[in-house]
Amino acid sequence: MQKIRMTTPLVEMDGDEMTRILWKMIKEELLLPFIDLKTEYYDLGLAHRDETEDQVTIDSANAARKYGVAVKCATITPNAARMEEYHLKEMYKSPNATIRAILDGTVFRAPIVVKGIEPTVKTWKKPITIARHAYGDVYKAVDMRVPASGKAELVFTGDDGSQIRETIHEFQGPGILQAMHNLDSSIGSFARSCFNYALETGQDLWFATKDTISKKYDHTFKDIFQEIFEKEYEARFDAEGIEYFYTLIDDAVARVIRSEGGYIWACKNYDGDVMSDMVATAFGSLAMMTSVLVAPDGTTEYEAAHGTVQRHYYKHLKGEETSTNSVATIFAWTGALRKRGKLDEIPELVEFADRLEKATLDTIESGTMTKDLALITSLEEVRAVNSEDFIKAVRERLE
Repeated sequence: MQKIRMTTPLVEMDGDEMTRILWKMIKEELLLPFIDLKTEYYDLGLAHRDETEDQVTIDSANAARKYGVAVKCATITPNAARMEEYHLKEMYKSPNATIRAILDGTVFRAPIVVKGIEPTVKTWKKPITIARHAYGDVYKAVDMRVPASGKAELVFTGDDGSQIRETIHEFQGPGILQAMHNLDSSIGSFARSCFNYALETGQDLWFATKDTISKKYDHTFKDIFQEIFEKEYEARFDAEGIEYFYTLIDDAVARVIRSEGGYIWACKNYDGDVMSDMVATAFGSLAMMTSVLVAPDGTTEYEAAHGTVQRHYYKHLKGEETSTNSVATIFAWTGALRKRGKLDEIPELVEFADRLEKATLDTIESGTMTKDLALITSLEEVRAVNSEDFIKAVRERLE
């Protein structure tokens, strides 16, 4: 069989632990036999990030901007225990956060829907895509422990020396303080990424904050979204027959639970963090969730929404059998290959991505799946298999 040829490389970002093992299996079993795979490879494994003092992460993000499409394996964000385990020079930042900051991207996460894995919310019939703003708010906050009584103030000093000053609270005893920020430019990029993704996927877009309480902070998000929509996107949305609307976050939650799905729900950074986990769990599993980083310039990076599956990796190192779900990692590759195929006008590559996704879902629907899905499936005849045998079963069906 003649392999499908590529013209432009994908940026390939390798990762850590069990997902790194799956990454290699997926390439060897599901990609290399069928595609003359062209990638520009970056090793984002923690040991190599330490070796390069995290320069490799920066280089991979710049390469993604150069080539337009990237695919990323799950990576470790080190804590104190990882510092000791890997003998690190420093506690490096999350690679995802570094890449998001460089690309100024928005993260879109959507469940992979498959027959036999039924959502716990009975009204949900279609995937719900969470669009998460990936800059600022509590993730860039400065906080403080207040030791005693006193006055807390919020002060902004302009470059010209002028000041804006607001009293936060007159403390009568110990307490806590936190200051958050965001940028008009980042909110604008977030809005455009959401509007563009809605047009690309043909889905309605919802956006929700709490502007009735946060009358300047959250209201600014609402205003920037509305201004950009009216100036740049309203006519295009009308032409596509899709809708954009704003609502309060508590109203959005009620609407989401009653809905049948099939739309994009845009959230601020923390809301998106929480709601994407809720949606993933309610649809079945974090291992059945796609994650796509979309930058305003169109740069796109695909990854799995879950972590490195540390517990399974330690079992693997001991020679014990694992049953790790590789579906989200397979779909990261198919998403990147499909995008590359569309950009380079290679229909065979797009068709291959579609076939690989169908083969993966058909394998599960036939009753062959990893243990995490076997525990929650409504199918009656189920064969729980190990990590490698699931990928090989997909390979057989693909062929």
